[in-house]
Amino acid sequence: FFESQGLGWLRGFYGGLVVTCGTTYVGAPCTDETEELGLHGRVSNTPAKNVWTDGRWEDDQYIMWTQGRIREAAVFGENVVMTRRICAKLGESKLYLHDTVENLGFDPVPHMYLYHINGGFPAVDEGSVLLSPIKKTTPRDADAEIDAQHYYRFQAPTPGFKERVYYHDMIPDPDGYVYAALANKKFRNGQGFGFYVKYLKSQLPRFIEWKMNGEGAYAVGMEPANCLVEGRDKERENGTLQFLQPGEKRDYNLEIGVLTSIDAIEELEARF
Repeated sequence: FFESQGLGWLRGFYGGLVVTCGTTYVGAPCTDETEELGLHGRVSNTPAKNVWTDGRWEDDQYIMWTQGRIREAAVFGENVVMTRRICAKLGESKLYLHDTVENLGFDPVPHMYLYHINGGFPAVDEGSVLLSPIKKTTPRDADAEIDAQHYYRFQAPTPGFKERVYYHDMIPDPDGYVYAALANKKFRNGQGFGFYVKYLKSQLPRFIEWKMNGEGAYAVGMEPANCLVEGRDKERENGTLQFLQPGEKRDYNLEIGVLTSIDAIEELEARF
């Protein structure tokens, strides 16, 4: 169910709300220091162990969670463990995701990490938009330069549409958080619908937008990350490749919530 080379990762790309890319490489297939790397890494195709689901009352609040652990390891290679907990509180329209990524090996290892947060209909529809506090936008390539000024606006499923990828420099709020949302103000005659992601820019300094408004594969990805998606060789060449030192841990925290009304959309929009 997993093809590690080239673009084979796409055969196992299950869509879904959150697809994790990493832990040691992300982005385009490449050759990095003689190592052949495919698209987006192994972590989303590696079975989790020690998975457990539970819940408890904390005062008047009921909290539910699922937790598990994924190991990415090779003899003479990396030994990286990602522990994930996804939790929600009864009565809220949001969930919380907490990851700890740890290098259990004895050598530094490259660390590239990206959350591929995917929205489709009805959050993505003709006239829906990306809401975000963007300081600067850079199209990835010539395809993304087409109608680049409308990177934030989405169209109906379009024959022959080629994916457009944009790099956004986000402005955090005073607490260091960035909010980004996919919002459809016209849904259900103006009642509105969408969802947002909230994350710490100090943990995930990059943000990539994947705009895919084609037929069949009709989606938009909001992608907080610690890297870009040109491939690990380019990160190394540019001096931006991050490493996990032996024993080092990195924590990542996301909040993903539903925008159930036009008022909720406009309340979020007012933050920008």
